[in-house]
Amino acid sequence: MAGIAYCLFLHPFWANSGTQTEDGQSDYADQFHIEQYVSDHDEDGDGINDQTDMLQSTRDYIATKPKYKSKYYSSGYPDDGYGVCTDVVAFACKGSGYDLMQLVADDVQAAQDDYGIETPDANIDFRRVGNLNTYFSRHAQSLTTDLGNIEEWQGGDIVVFSSHIAIVSDKRNKKGIPYIIHHVSAAQKAYEEDKMQRWEKKAGIIGHYRIGEAK
Repeated sequence: MAGIAYCLFLHPFWANSGTQTEDGQSDYADQFHIEQYVSDHDEDGDGINDQTDMLQSTRDYIATKPKYKSKYYSSGYPDDGYGVCTDVVAFACKGSGYDLMQLVADDVQAAQDDYGIETPDANIDFRRVGNLNTYFSRHAQSLTTDLGNIEEWQGGDIVVFSSHIAIVSDKRNKKGIPYIIHHVSAAQKAYEEDKMQRWEKKAGIIGHYRIGEAK
């Protein structure tokens, strides 16, 4: 018993425990004492800064529990409860005052060669990962793609993988690496997951952006 007590003293079970989230995952964000970034900009003038608005709008969108399906919409934005990974970002931006459908369409017209699009279609161009990476690289603040710089990854940021896109969560794993909020398949159990490293290994991080900030 004395030996067990000594081990618990050296490695108490509560020492590295995280806060349990609603989906049963452990959030270790508080243990790293990383101050949440607050933007000086408020695009939609709702009294909520862009960074906070992006994260809140993302959670508002996933709270609707969109089902996964890749399809074309004449309305541009999905209007039937379905969506894909790019829609998480599009609705986060829309809720923050940024209409990606119009913004990407205008930018494609201004720099079509940069996008490599032969026939622009505003209804779908903003729902493609490659196009969003091009748009954000041109109009958002580009940040580190190194997960080792954990303090530079903030909730509300946008992360782009070679074949996927997500919003960075303010929740973190034991290493301080943030979760991602994303939509990847019909079999997905949760929208907010500790999957940043898995996607980095699977597809590589090709972009990390903060909207509403000067480049």
